[in-house]
Amino acid sequence: MSPLELLLIGSVLLAGIGYIFYPNKGLLHKLKRSKSTNQRELIEDALKHIYDCQYNHIDCNVNSIAGNLNISNDKSAKITEILDEMNLVEYDAEKVWLTNEGRTYALKVIRIHRLWEKYLADETSINETEWHTSAEEAEHRLSEEDANRLAAQIGNPVIDPHGDPIPSSAGEIKAKRGIPLTNLEFSQHGKIVHIEDEPQSVYSQIVASGIHNGMKVMLTEKSKSKIKIIAEGEEIVLSPIIASNITVLPETKSEEFYKDIETLASLKKGEVAVVKGISKACRGQQRRRLMDLGIVKGTEIKFGMESPGKDPIAYIVRGSTVALRKSQANQIFISRNGE
Repeated sequence: MSPLELLLIGSVLLAGIGYIFYPNKGLLHKLKRSKSTNQRELIEDALKHIYDCQYNHIDCNVNSIAGNLNISNDKSAKITEILDEMNLVEYDAEKVWLTNEGRTYALKVIRIHRLWEKYLADETSINETEWHTSAEEAEHRLSEEDANRLAAQIGNPVIDPHGDPIPSSAGEIKAKRGIPLTNLEFSQHGKIVHIEDEPQSVYSQIVASGIHNGMKVMLTEKSKSKIKIIAEGEEIVLSPIIASNITVLPETKSEEFYKDIETLASLKKGEVAVVKGISKACRGQQRRRLMDLGIVKGTEIKFGMESPGKDPIAYIVRGSTVALRKSQANQIFISRNGE
């Protein structure tokens, strides 16, 4: 082998060694940093789980942490030991509970998560089934200072889009309120104040049914196999398992509830209507767009023309032609105003 070939091989080997072992930049450092980051995420996820158990008055233990974080019991026990060493939890053979320091840490993580969901709901057009996953990433990435800036940017909200209270920067949080939808009585009215977003499969079914936080409902049927409600002029049938993930605040009287409410999608050719409001399910950029187009309470709106596929449909609003998809028109409530 020639001296030149030996030199080239040596250079390659040195470059490879440098890539792996270079201080603060090499692959080994990145792997260590990745391991450290992963452990921090597990610690923070464990704190969130323990806090949620305490908030809902449920006992938490090593097994429940393992199940929630999808890790082995051995790894869960190790994480619990680390949390104990950090003075974030105390535990015995049956239970794990947060110390004051652990509660403060957990609330910081939860605050970031819920602020980020609120931001996505009100300021972006990201689908609501993606809010939780995005917030799961943001809660480990954003600092407390980032959270305070974000809160100020979106008006320091106290409730996230699912109805969960957002902890204040001082660690204060509102108490849980409401009852499961399954606990409403026949013909009783209620307002949805919380929708559980886990597990994802259940939440996706709730979203697909058109149910949203703030919706006014009336229970019309309850059995072991189904829960039937009327909301925003439509009948919705849910399984008890799905309904148990929805929390309502019972109401003796609901001025905003309309049993036979119509939506803009029901308007026919030549008909005119008056806008009564926009569904709370319409959020963020989509809601602002409708309002910018003049679609607000009291505005007269007329059927214009339909496309060959009948979606979208053009409507006349304040002298301008506005094209709306059926899904959008279904979120606009109307009252008839003659032909």
